[in-house]
Amino acid sequence: MSDSDEILFKDELPEPTQRPNLQTMVHGNPWKILIVDDEADVHSVTTYMIKGISFLGRGIVFFHAYSGEEAREILREHRDLAMILLDVVMESEDSGLRLVRYIREELNNHMVRIVLRTGQPGKAPAAKVIVDYDINDYKEKTELTLNKMLVTVISALRSYHFISMLEDNRRGLKTIVNASHDIFERQSLVKLGNSALHQLTALLRMRDGGIGSSVSGLAASNLDGRLSVLAATGAFEPYVDRPFSEVQTASMRAAWEQAQSRPHGFFSERGTCAWSFTSQTGAENFLYCELAQDLDENDHDLLELFLANVSLAYDNFFLHREIEETQKEIIFQIAETMECRSAETGCHVRRVAEHAYLLARKYGLSEEEAEMLKLASTPHDLGKIGIPDSILNKPGPLTPEEYQIIKTHVYRGHDLLINSPSPIIQAAAHIILQHHERWDGEGYPQGLRGEEIHIYGRIIGVADVFDALSNRRVYHEAWTWDEVFAHFREQRGRHFDPRLVDILLDNQEEFKAVWERYNTVEGQVR
Repeated sequence: MSDSDEILFKDELPEPTQRPNLQTMVHGNPWKILIVDDEADVHSVTTYMIKGISFLGRGIVFFHAYSGEEAREILREHRDLAMILLDVVMESEDSGLRLVRYIREELNNHMVRIVLRTGQPGKAPAAKVIVDYDINDYKEKTELTLNKMLVTVISALRSYHFISMLEDNRRGLKTIVNASHDIFERQSLVKLGNSALHQLTALLRMRDGGIGSSVSGLAASNLDGRLSVLAATGAFEPYVDRPFSEVQTASMRAAWEQAQSRPHGFFSERGTCAWSFTSQTGAENFLYCELAQDLDENDHDLLELFLANVSLAYDNFFLHREIEETQKEIIFQIAETMECRSAETGCHVRRVAEHAYLLARKYGLSEEEAEMLKLASTPHDLGKIGIPDSILNKPGPLTPEEYQIIKTHVYRGHDLLINSPSPIIQAAAHIILQHHERWDGEGYPQGLRGEEIHIYGRIIGVADVFDALSNRRVYHEAWTWDEVFAHFREQRGRHFDPRLVDILLDNQEEFKAVWERYNTVEGQVR
């Protein structure tokens, strides 16, 4: 090491027992400091001067590079370096300056604090370097006595800490905005709980200092009159779909009670985070997380903002579900009232809807689409409202003229619904029009063949005939199960979609169970 590269201690270097007492109880991830210098002595002296200190309860870990290229490798691997003590002249006269350009422009890292150190100030004049390069401090090596080194390091770490907090808050707000969009899109309570928990743990994991690096959490909501676990992470994963009462711990119960007593339903203490919310419909909801570290004030503010949005999403969901359930019940009641006019057996509409849902799920349709099909199937015979009773309730065979009149019910029902803007009503209109088409093209009204028939029409075609055969009608007695399933085997690939027939035949007991659940008429022949 040349004279110009020496770091002077003068008379202020204390004995090891007299080092400044900056040490406190260390917790949390240490600050990462990179020393870049081609002189090994500079590394050892720098390490000696600042080792053992801590700032904000966090110690220091050192990384060492002896050239610009070695520094690049470390920088690519460690994006969370807090400070770089950087020599200017190494393998070339401007190695350090080129590294600064690389850090700021190629890595786009504007958070790490760069302190430029030089033993040859003439090679990199301070005035020019400060103007042309994004550095945070410029020191001649002869300036860096022990106390000045400590001041430089602590100042850099404090600056990095504040910038990190601002960046965390920016990313936290961005996460909240994105999460809000996501949770408001959810169409089921389970998906809403999963999304809320996923976004909450993501928000906790991104916080500074490693908070939430291993988060265990759960989301619970009121289902069928009891609080059940909808989603879970970490240690609570085995409790999904189980009653909340089975998973409660003493700390969880205490956190829940504390959250319930708070104005905004949010509580955090000693590594736990809890949120309790009762929707406008009276449904209880609970989010709970156990963290590696306590939350700070900034974490509290972000989480309260996030959970306020979650509250709106839950409220919106329960209110929407209440309206939707009311609408479904009205549709079912209207459809069943219409069925009564045709002297059919009771609950035909509900059975067809449940059979259609079961077929749709086993066919591979999503939960949401199967639910829509279930509701859209209910008015499949709406057009019969315009058919005379003398034809609709005729106990014997229909004449060809009467049969032609019966076939008009698909157009009548379709025309009544097709102009509705509702996707469910639109689906119902297409079901009405196509549920009497046949796989072989011999159906009505359009003579569609195979997959020309929409999957909804094919599914309702199977569900409708299955229920019609298995229940007494004015024109026939109920068939036995053997007769029903034999008919579908015979009509596989003729009347019905072969794949749907296979699903029906492979799951006979499930379809019979639906029939049993919704059949309220005595005397059916089995």
